[in-house]
Amino acid sequence: MELFWILLFSSVYPLARCQGVYAPANAQIVHSGAACNVKDDNISERIYTIKEGDTLVLQCIVKGHPRPQIRWTKTAGSASDKFQETSIYNETLRIEGIQRVQGGRYYCKADNGVGVAAIKSIRVDVQYLDTPVLTVHQTISDVRGSYYQEKTVFLRCTVNSNPPARFIWKRANVLIEQSKDNGVDIYEPLYTQGETKVLKLKNLRTKDFSDYTCQVSVRNVCNIEDKSVTFRLTNATSPPLVRLSVDDTVVVDPGQDVIITCEVTAGFPRPNVMWARYPGLLPLNAQVRGASLILRAVTPMDAGFYNCTAVNNVGNPARKNVNVVVRTMSNLTFQITPDSNKDSETIQMGRDLKLSCHVDATPRDKVNYTWYKNAALVFNSDSLILLRSDPDMAPGTSSLEIVDMKFRDLATYSCVANFPGSSVPELRVDVNISQNISPPTLAVPTGGQVVHAREGGNAELVCLVVDGKPRPPILWSRVEKDLLMPSGKSVVETPDGRLRLRNVSRDMMGAYRCQTAPYNGLNIKRREAQVQLNVQYPPILDPVYQDTRARNHQMVTLRCTALRSNPPLITDIRWFRNGDFIRMPKPDLKETPELKFKLDPTSNGSYECRVSNSAGTSTCRFNVSATPYNAEFYFDTPNPVRILKGNNYSYNLQWTQREPEATDQIIGYWINVRKNKQSLFSRQIALKAKEPETGVLMSYTIPDLRIPLSYEVRLAPVTTYTTGEYVSRIIQYSEPYTYPRPSDHVCGFEDERMCGFSQDRSDVFDWTRQNHLTQNPKRSANTGPETDRSGTKEGYYMYIEASRPRVQGDKARLLSPLFNVTTVRGPKGSGRVPYCVSFYYHMKGKHIGTLNVLLRVRSIASVDTLLWSKSDHQGPNWKKAYFDINPSGPFQIVFEGIRGPGFEGDIAIDDVSITLGKCKQENTVASAGKTVLIGGSQALPLASWLTFGLSCVLTSLCR
Repeated sequence: MELFWILLFSSVYPLARCQGVYAPANAQIVHSGAACNVKDDNISERIYTIKEGDTLVLQCIVKGHPRPQIRWTKTAGSASDKFQETSIYNETLRIEGIQRVQGGRYYCKADNGVGVAAIKSIRVDVQYLDTPVLTVHQTISDVRGSYYQEKTVFLRCTVNSNPPARFIWKRANVLIEQSKDNGVDIYEPLYTQGETKVLKLKNLRTKDFSDYTCQVSVRNVCNIEDKSVTFRLTNATSPPLVRLSVDDTVVVDPGQDVIITCEVTAGFPRPNVMWARYPGLLPLNAQVRGASLILRAVTPMDAGFYNCTAVNNVGNPARKNVNVVVRTMSNLTFQITPDSNKDSETIQMGRDLKLSCHVDATPRDKVNYTWYKNAALVFNSDSLILLRSDPDMAPGTSSLEIVDMKFRDLATYSCVANFPGSSVPELRVDVNISQNISPPTLAVPTGGQVVHAREGGNAELVCLVVDGKPRPPILWSRVEKDLLMPSGKSVVETPDGRLRLRNVSRDMMGAYRCQTAPYNGLNIKRREAQVQLNVQYPPILDPVYQDTRARNHQMVTLRCTALRSNPPLITDIRWFRNGDFIRMPKPDLKETPELKFKLDPTSNGSYECRVSNSAGTSTCRFNVSATPYNAEFYFDTPNPVRILKGNNYSYNLQWTQREPEATDQIIGYWINVRKNKQSLFSRQIALKAKEPETGVLMSYTIPDLRIPLSYEVRLAPVTTYTTGEYVSRIIQYSEPYTYPRPSDHVCGFEDERMCGFSQDRSDVFDWTRQNHLTQNPKRSANTGPETDRSGTKEGYYMYIEASRPRVQGDKARLLSPLFNVTTVRGPKGSGRVPYCVSFYYHMKGKHIGTLNVLLRVRSIASVDTLLWSKSDHQGPNWKKAYFDINPSGPFQIVFEGIRGPGFEGDIAIDDVSITLGKCKQENTVASAGKTVLIGGSQALPLASWLTFGLSCVLTSLCR
């Protein structure tokens, strides 16, 4: 039978108090599907129990005006299940064949931009029972004789289950009861947490050689049947032993076949042999035949450690490892090192000279280097010294040292690298040593110091070796160390010194370093130069698109602002209406483009402002009209359904008008009711009183609707001149809900809900919540805090991550819940009510930008006022800041982090409080419980603030 349960987590204040205003989001979770049980635990949390493999269905039913946006997220149900990275933006969350790792707490977040977002949660408990595993062991002191003729044997039964399983032991289908058999002991190891039971056989008797069955049960929870496993204990039972048919390391050529056999030499019952590989899985071409592993036509990708494991559930598994090494040889390079003791960069007679040869090979110690002089084999002598492995060079490098160089040493030297006994071909490099060898000179061609390219085009950066022999290759890299080359690599080699870039973009702009490679040339101090890439792009304009509404016969002003461009010089500005050029006086190219005109029925339409520089043209687009904005349906109308006689009902449709003052006076609305896209009812509703006001509800009762049918309702505003666009919604018959009382939870930055704080949707990136345990081990050093303000590894804080893709000037804003100001006068008529804002900040790093704290007061338009600001490095410790504010109405505190010039610029905040009354020197914030956002003279647990914040929004808008 399908179970349908309505789950509500908090009540809302009666909407009758606040009809006619924009209402904050509210949510409830309706869940259905193959539920086994739904219950409350000891902290008043709803738990939804489901069997593994069944289908989970969660539905988030939201209320609020405007219609909230929905987001599903999940936190882990176990240590192995990490936080769900992806989010689902849909009312219904459906999981087919749910798995145990998908259990946990699911959150539905509803946000419509009014007040604090509503967050509701439900805990999903996935239940399962695996087949148990039975293993047999003996004590270490019993290993001297034959295996099962000793005194003590342990049968260990282990199972994974939820809830914890109950164990039953049987000998030959007869229940084993500890109280009736002194030769057995049944116990649970302390460290196993309930998933293991041990049957201990003491002073092994003849009757103990028998079949043993371990039966596990979760007492038919979710209709999960019992599972069992049986093991036969005999006097021949023994643990496995294996041996390999090859050595621990196998070196093979590419293309060869490899056969490795894992021979079982002991063990009863007969062990099962399994093969695995580390790292990664077995190759696709691998074949397992019995105890043998066959690798066909191996490649370097098949190299790695292969593991043979034999298991018969007696004692410990037997394991053997073999390292398969596939030979490779590539990229043979050389270096010429003049006398290093003399710090020389040229070859000089009477001084030493070293020739080095290196090959990228696997295995490195199997490479054989042979040196030749003028095609004759070189042997060690007083003047020629061979080093197979040069300790001064990279591992695997062979060197030939020429001592006290003479004219006879001017010759062609050859280095040959090969694998003895291998089919891998040898590699050879020739080095001509003559008096013409000289260090290189690196130069950038005239006019090539700065390369200009248009975005989307191609560019070539040139850095040439104009002198020197031999000529080494050129290595290119970005001058700024944390930037990679366009190819994604840190260094790119070019044999001719020409770096060719295709489809360049503005993020490629900057300085590039070219330098001589230390190989295939003289091993001396590198020569370096720089080339600047300047990417030109058309102006970036604001707005890209804007919908402009106005009253007829009213002046309209359109502005198109050039935020940035390269080159910055604007060359042309042109205005168009409906594609036709507008003739007007030549604009001042240094001023913001602006077009003013009086709106009338003939001037409605599409306007474009085309702004050009030498790199191209960009466009601002405006849609200008006197058409009124859309109506917005009120989705959480209380008790919208009224049952009439018979099988009919009526629906009280309610809506508000978006920006009614923007256009001509709205005199009425067209309403249309449709079923299956066929119009059933159409009527114009006249407004008898005044025109609509922002946030004020209007309503119309639609009669004669049939239970339980649903209908599409379409609504459009009407002015004297025109009719606006229709908006539609589906209405359907439904029973009204009753709301339970809310329950309180303690939360802070320790909680996923972040104390009711929210990310500003208009900024560039978000603040991040983390603690010491969740830090990225590869994070940027020398920036950001190690722990939260209290110094504990478990404590959380909020911070901005300054690494890529962030760039200088990017902003992240964190918004507090909305505070209501119910009293506009302070104590003894001292003006507005004061509040104390207190927090800790951490600003460590050489690239620290700016941390701003702003006051956002909600009124007709939100106004942000800068309260506090700090920039640049402030030391390695957390510091406290506090100040007084005197808001004039409902307000929020905004923490704005601005990224500095580099990646060592992480900024963090912690332990935030907002307290009624002026700040006191001894005012502190509790760190242990993370109690923040103080309301009144005493601290409120911030999770209670979610309900309090909702009250603030409703109350402030209803005063």
